[in-house]
Amino acid sequence: MVAEDIIIAPVVTEKSNLDLQEGKYTFKVAKKATKVEIKNAVEKLFEVKVLKVNTMNVKGKEKRVGVHVGKTSDWKKAIVTIDTNASEKTYLSKGGKEVKISKKYNDSIDAFTSV
Repeated sequence: MVAEDIIIAPVVTEKSNLDLQEGKYTFKVAKKATKVEIKNAVEKLFEVKVLKVNTMNVKGKEKRVGVHVGKTSDWKKAIVTIDTNASEKTYLSKGGKEVKISKKYNDSIDAFTSV
């Protein structure tokens, strides 16, 4: 699947807005998407580092218009936790030399808040 086909839309609710402070973003995703595919799609589209992905299947609700009874469609929701620390990573390379890598990822998803 292509990254644009996996992430369908952001889910904007009171709870999802409270989770933004903790670096958790909520998306409506394709029903057949796996956690690994969702992680790769979010990293590609928003250039952030994903730490964790939680998914859940949401059942459709029964709706009624007059005498006609119908049902909304089922969908899949993903809560994505991103890395918000802007710390540099250090490691030892060959020969014991210490190497620092600066973080090239964003620490928030700006497109999410503009919706």
